[in-house]
Amino acid sequence: MEVPVEPCVGKDSSALPAASALPSETRQTPVTPVHITVLTAQGLKNIKSDVSFTLVRVEYNGDILGDSSRANVLPDGTANYNFTTSFECSPDGPNSVDSIAQKPVLLTVIEVLQRDKKQKEKTASLGQAVVDLLPLLQGQCSFKVSSTLHAVPTSSLESLQPEAKGDLEVTVSVRKPLLSAAQLSSGNLLSVTLETAYSVPEAFAATEPMQDYMACLQVPAAEEEFPLLFKNGILKLAGEKEPLPRPKKWSLANVMAPGALSIPNAFIVGGPYEDEDGELNKREDREFRIQAESMMRIVWDMERRHYLDPTAVVTLQKRIAECQYWPVEICRMPVASPSKGKTGRADKGDEDKRISFHGVAYVNMLPLLCPGVKQIRGAFRVFAYQNSEVFEKTRSQRSIFQDLRMQLSKEGLRTPEISTPLSRAVPSRAQKEEKEKITKDKDSIRRMSNAPKIPLADATVEAESVTHLLLEGQQYVEAGTFLVMEIKLDKPLVPKRLQEELTRRVKEMIPPRPRLPLRSTGAKKAVEDYHKHVTSIATAILDEYHELFGKRLPDQGAVDHQTLEEQKRQLNFELNNSGKYFAFKEELKYAVVKIVREKYLKTTAFESQEQFQAFLSELYVYLVDQMHVALNKILSEEAAAPPASLSLTTKEQLLLFAREAEADKDYKLASLYHQQRVAQDQRNIQSWLDYGAFCLLLEETTKAQECFRQALSLDHHHIQSLLLCGIVAAVLQRYEEAEIFLEDACCLEPFNIVAWTIIGLFYELQNNNVQAEMAFREAKKLLQAQLTEERSIPEAAEAERGRKPISAVCVRSSSPGPEKHLPESVPDGSADKVPETVKPSQVCVAPQEEAPAPEAARKAPSPGSGLTQPPCTIFMKAVEFLMKVNAIQFVRMALAHELLSLQGGPSCAYYLVLAQTHLLQEELSKCDDCLGKAMRIDYLNPNVWAQKGHLCYLRKDFSEAKECYERTIGFVEDAADMHLVYLRLGSIYLEEKEYGWAKQTYLLGCKNSASCLTWLGVGIACYRMEEMVEAEDALSEANALNNTNAEVWGYLTLICLHGGRELEAEQCYKYAVKLGLSKDALLQEIHATQHRLGFGNPEL
Repeated sequence: MEVPVEPCVGKDSSALPAASALPSETRQTPVTPVHITVLTAQGLKNIKSDVSFTLVRVEYNGDILGDSSRANVLPDGTANYNFTTSFECSPDGPNSVDSIAQKPVLLTVIEVLQRDKKQKEKTASLGQAVVDLLPLLQGQCSFKVSSTLHAVPTSSLESLQPEAKGDLEVTVSVRKPLLSAAQLSSGNLLSVTLETAYSVPEAFAATEPMQDYMACLQVPAAEEEFPLLFKNGILKLAGEKEPLPRPKKWSLANVMAPGALSIPNAFIVGGPYEDEDGELNKREDREFRIQAESMMRIVWDMERRHYLDPTAVVTLQKRIAECQYWPVEICRMPVASPSKGKTGRADKGDEDKRISFHGVAYVNMLPLLCPGVKQIRGAFRVFAYQNSEVFEKTRSQRSIFQDLRMQLSKEGLRTPEISTPLSRAVPSRAQKEEKEKITKDKDSIRRMSNAPKIPLADATVEAESVTHLLLEGQQYVEAGTFLVMEIKLDKPLVPKRLQEELTRRVKEMIPPRPRLPLRSTGAKKAVEDYHKHVTSIATAILDEYHELFGKRLPDQGAVDHQTLEEQKRQLNFELNNSGKYFAFKEELKYAVVKIVREKYLKTTAFESQEQFQAFLSELYVYLVDQMHVALNKILSEEAAAPPASLSLTTKEQLLLFAREAEADKDYKLASLYHQQRVAQDQRNIQSWLDYGAFCLLLEETTKAQECFRQALSLDHHHIQSLLLCGIVAAVLQRYEEAEIFLEDACCLEPFNIVAWTIIGLFYELQNNNVQAEMAFREAKKLLQAQLTEERSIPEAAEAERGRKPISAVCVRSSSPGPEKHLPESVPDGSADKVPETVKPSQVCVAPQEEAPAPEAARKAPSPGSGLTQPPCTIFMKAVEFLMKVNAIQFVRMALAHELLSLQGGPSCAYYLVLAQTHLLQEELSKCDDCLGKAMRIDYLNPNVWAQKGHLCYLRKDFSEAKECYERTIGFVEDAADMHLVYLRLGSIYLEEKEYGWAKQTYLLGCKNSASCLTWLGVGIACYRMEEMVEAEDALSEANALNNTNAEVWGYLTLICLHGGRELEAEQCYKYAVKLGLSKDALLQEIHATQHRLGFGNPEL
């Protein structure tokens, strides 16, 4: 457990830039001592019960910093050391900032064994612990940590318990921060974890000679590339899988306690293959990955760190942008025999140390340049190392192992890592001479390699060696070897915009538009005040009348005109004589002045007398009219119930009417209905979204953008509004705005599958394939979690409620006679009855657009129906949403991905949506082709038959359309849009004079979703069958839903003519003509009936 003791103080950090500004000849390397204090040890008795005296040894980077004095172990297993030592941290020394990042302090507790006075004191290692110095690079100047003390397994100590653990309390401090404020903010920390190489070649199974398995990755630094070497890989034969989670390990040498190699609080946790960034993460690779994890493998589980200063961060970004693939080399090398000593020249022993099985994996680093991404983890295939291929993919000219080969050979593979670049490496004081010797040998070898190789025998040997290496490396490809590794940064290279910033940007682009406060002195208030004063005065005058003449009861009869005139004269005299008339006039004056100012906005003098007189006339007429309004409220004998609304249509009905007009391509009428919906409630978000989707259908993108932005201004957190604003901005090529809208939607609802899919399509539109793939992967992960949750719901719950599956059968045959098309049970609604057991619907529904439970159940297919559920993908979920808003460009992009993602070929749902897009763009032949393919996949799908009927209807092939519509109605499950099916099938029946079937079909439409057109169809059918009463009732319903339909007024005219109602017939005819009745046949029928009956037309 780590406890920060003192935060970093940046006052001394200013010395670093000042020092760096000095000339290179006079610059002094800043040295910062790092103090390590070992306070106490606890639990020593757990490791060894009879321990009495101990001391602690502190090591760092291969150097022993010192030993504490001997301390007595108390009975509770505690020993107090209070031992302090230090080492110097300097940029150019062996203990650089990068060493601080990747190398811990090694603490060894040593038992002091008591002997006789004549014998020399003996010691034995008891346990080891490590202290991670990373907090020093995170802005802390001191910290206290309780480090786990792991037992050192030793066979000579029988009382030692290897699994037991103790604790060491350690404090680490520095006098001033190791990093300046600029380095803390702009620098970064790179961590590379090499986990395992799976499915390695069978040749690795040979046990002799012993081999060391290595891998290496070069990291671009400010001056030159920095090698991260992973050594001492452990070859494991086939068996159990590696456990998860498991700790990451240090790359340390001479560690006696295996547990001390584990990095505190750092674990390999694994995860689903589909969430990985590398290769072999597809569904078809899953089985191979599972098998490989139990086969022969090489395990490192090692983490290497590297500190990147601000200059190195810029270099890293530039390198990734220039070349997205980085090579990770892998090889094996024989372990040096203990009997072989070190020599200064290559001898026969060096031939045994040659590099073999040289392979390379290509890691795609480009995701690290995506905003907010700071980690890459995945599996990467291993290929044979070929210089030309590596240079082509990574622009790397030399192999890392070729550069390190001589050093590895000279060291005999004793050291586990190359900690610093070769040009800056100073391992330790004891190794300086050896390092200089190695460097001289390497330089001589390079000079020899650059010299012309004249002897043919040497060239032949070299060619044979290259060929042998290539053949060995090819075994990686044949075995399917892959590396699992993780590359992680402490901070993303490209910061991701925060949700607060995105919301602020959205508000800047679309400011909120609150409803304006009502003015207390507005025109409406002025008129209301005038009504109150008129009411008050009228009540007072009525009271005065009752005082003069008394109250007259209704049964006393009416007063003659002469008496009324006399009473009026007497009342006027009393009012004038008492002064009440003047008081009433003064009371009304203020109310009239308010009307003049607030309603007529007259506050200045008139320019002419004529203008003044004209205004007085207009004002007088208005005041008299408003007086009558106020008096009618008083004198009305009806109950004070609120008057019925003039419009009986709701927002849902207006939307239905708009959809009907769109289907008939009467876009002017559809626009009018949408505008009426908006006018009913301008703060209704869905009304604005529907109007905008209608504008997209007409390709009026700018107008659609205005609608969507109006909706977003009402609620800046509305996800659909954000998505639609982003879609329209992308269509208008305003990509920066589109990215802000879509990112904000994903931040507000991070679990929204549709939002992640749409932003992935947007990134693809910009050719940003990396971010597009990441967005699609996130959407797939959410979809998989959703499907898993749905499968976990017990199916027994349905059985407990007594639900039984009903097989879907076609109610009618494919080509029966007209009398068999609709059985008697159809009018009773049997075609609409809900199956008792349902499954998820064919097309995936977006989370925001899910239907209510009863509606969803009514439209869901039963197990035996033709609505077989296709593979549910993120793209079909996005298509469901995009089709509703008519975003055809994004629909086509999603369908293209759907086509590529399906393994068994396109599904019925794919062809059905593609047919709908062709139908919207009037590409009838392509639509027919898609529907034909959909039918071959799922012949019993009612949606396919409905679309086929629409296609035939638009082609004027009414007989074929009739058959398709009848088949659609015959299924137990309804199609997605049954309303249009009922309307068009009913119109076909009317044209073919099958009025009985037309009436039944339109009644089904009324039951499903009543509208003016469905009731009009019922009325026409009843009129043609001379059912006048039912016809008038149906037409009255139609007229109540829409009193501007000229055809409804026309048929009402015919009914009134046949009923002998002359006045009503004439009024209906006037409305039909006024509304522009355009059907010539109906007009001719009306005129003929009027001429025959002799009334109904004022012109006669």
